[in-house]
Amino acid sequence: MVRKGLLTFKTMPSIATTGVTAGPLEKQSPFSDQFDKIYDDERCDTKTNEHAHAKMMEDACMIALSKVDANPSDADYLLIGDLVNQMTPSNFSATTLEIPYIGMFSACATSISTTIMAALLTEMGMSKYAVVGASSQHNAIERQFRYPVEYGAQKPETAQWTVTAAGIAVVTPQKKGTPSITCATIGTAVDLGMTDPLNMGAAMAPAAADTLYRHLKGHQTKESDYDCIMTGDLGKSGFEIYKKLAGNKGIQITENFRDAGAEFYGDDPLFLAGASGAGCSAAVYFSEVIGKMMKGEYQRVLLIATGALLSPLSFQQKDTIPCIAHAVELTMK
Repeated sequence: MVRKGLLTFKTMPSIATTGVTAGPLEKQSPFSDQFDKIYDDERCDTKTNEHAHAKMMEDACMIALSKVDANPSDADYLLIGDLVNQMTPSNFSATTLEIPYIGMFSACATSISTTIMAALLTEMGMSKYAVVGASSQHNAIERQFRYPVEYGAQKPETAQWTVTAAGIAVVTPQKKGTPSITCATIGTAVDLGMTDPLNMGAAMAPAAADTLYRHLKGHQTKESDYDCIMTGDLGKSGFEIYKKLAGNKGIQITENFRDAGAEFYGDDPLFLAGASGAGCSAAVYFSEVIGKMMKGEYQRVLLIATGALLSPLSFQQKDTIPCIAHAVELTMK
């Protein structure tokens, strides 16, 4: 029986290892002690922000593979993405790593869409090592979607700070003692007419609530079944909207609801509504959440990454912002 957008993995592929790299400002994150590598230079000693973006991704991939004593030549697939035009940082990373490559774009939901694709390939017996994940680099993304950093534009309280980070995972056939991917929900694009690129949380919140509802109903689970239900980068304002929308659907909001963007920089008011960027949820999911599962603190989690599917061109043409949210359920077996 085919259930639209709902996937169940009978072989329960594993997230065997992870690798997370981050920029110097990200030392301020409460999660920073769980990142594998933090650079002293936001350009990672390269010439441009975009080259730094690629280097972060490469390093995170190498770190994740090293934890399973594997090299890039051992990997079957590289499924990664970012927010820069045509995903050029991911493309340059792919040329260095030389792993069969499929670039994937779900905006800030890319960490989960790539994980879903890797789980499908593993479920079909077509992959032993699939490298997945996403990244973002603050300066590269800000000047593309908003204003050049040097411009010093004032931002509203709903604005979020694009994270400089890369989060990578290695998906393998089921491996004892590691989180298993048991099921997933592929989101549908939701567009409620939002047009403000400085209020991404509000734009993405309806997609997150829709995917949460579809996942719980479709997989016949309830919110209390999970130790943690974490959204991607709704930020403080978007997270509150999401919880209200979920509550309107009859979902009980409990303390197990979290948002990576709202938590990434703690309570520092300089970051306004919090963090965003494809590297935001990827860095938190593949460090803190997986770490808690490995320690036995979490047994079952639901990760819902959110993405705003706009481009500089669509914004310039005054189009609305379609949004997406993909979900993956992880358990410790």
